[in-house]
Amino acid sequence: MPRTADHDLRRAQMAAAVHRLIAHDGLDAATMSAVAREAGFSVGLVQHYFASKDELLLFAYERLTADLLARVAARTADGEAAGRSIRAIMLDCLCELLPLDPARRGEHRVSRAFQARAMDVPTAAEVAVATAGVLRGRVAQGIENGKECGETEAATDAELAAVELTALVDGLADLVYREPARAAAAGAVLADRLAAVLPGRCRHYD
Repeated sequence: MPRTADHDLRRAQMAAAVHRLIAHDGLDAATMSAVAREAGFSVGLVQHYFASKDELLLFAYERLTADLLARVAARTADGEAAGRSIRAIMLDCLCELLPLDPARRGEHRVSRAFQARAMDVPTAAEVAVATAGVLRGRVAQGIENGKECGETEAATDAELAAVELTALVDGLADLVYREPARAAAAGAVLADRLAAVLPGRCRHYD
């Protein structure tokens, strides 16, 4: 019998194939047969792991969001290890959500395709809502932490600021995808808003 790791690898390869197809040709391109062809498997093998296209797409969406959140967590950990300010760490993390290179442009197209699908498919909507909630929660926690080290004013509503910042990033990501030349402007807008939310200096590192 194949080891569990082999099953996980095959599922990941199929999800990656979904990602590539959508990034290049849109959601409709990710048929079971096209995914099998792209991943180098038979249609039967894909159907062995995923009983339907909906199940396959949901798994691919879950992988996409998990990878994104893992990258944000890694940037946070790197920033903390380097003794950077919360504002600097948050800028790095939020810029990670912008389509600033070919890989992230593809990721953005895939993400938006799945978010559009989430309007009609409840299971996809659950993933979208959960991912957005995690991101807002991490931003809000960073702002609360900023109160302890002096970067954020005590009266700041962390939840409200997190809603503002994540909504801003969503809009800026769409702008940069449509108009890559606006990338620098998007970064400047984001940095300006973070400076307004976290205007102080960190007592721990600065």
